[in-house]
Amino acid sequence: MTLFYDNYGHILYNVILRIVRSESLAEDALQESMVKIWSSFASYDANRGRLFTWALNICRNAAIDCIRTRHYHERQKTQPLEKSAACYEMAASGFQPEHVGLRELVMCLKPNDRKIIDLLYFGGFTQAEVADELQVPLGTVKTRARAAMHALAKAAR
Repeated sequence: MTLFYDNYGHILYNVILRIVRSESLAEDALQESMVKIWSSFASYDANRGRLFTWALNICRNAAIDCIRTRHYHERQKTQPLEKSAACYEMAASGFQPEHVGLRELVMCLKPNDRKIIDLLYFGGFTQAEVADELQVPLGTVKTRARAAMHALAKAAR
């Protein structure tokens, strides 16, 4: 395994790094991949392809699994405001000061609808992610979001 790692470790690490875009995540994914390669080496079939290709597929799949995890998505969404370029930009020309009270309007919604709006518009979640988070069908999320938007439109008048 040491010989394998010495010959292929750096290349596999770079492939993983290109996918996950984080050195610490790439190191973790490479380590998990090496353990998997070691433990499943008996399943390698030389007739189906080269050893490097087989190992590369294991590493690529580990990297893809890594970026699909909830932790990765949350880490990508939550970035300190100080590091964001948005804090240095002027407000958009379409900015309307009356929208500042939007959170207060959202508080008037039913609790289920409020949770969906909070996740969608303030949390940056997609509808599918909200469905996963709340463990409800995607159609329910869409229906509640639409009803909540209508309720907010009425309350804003």
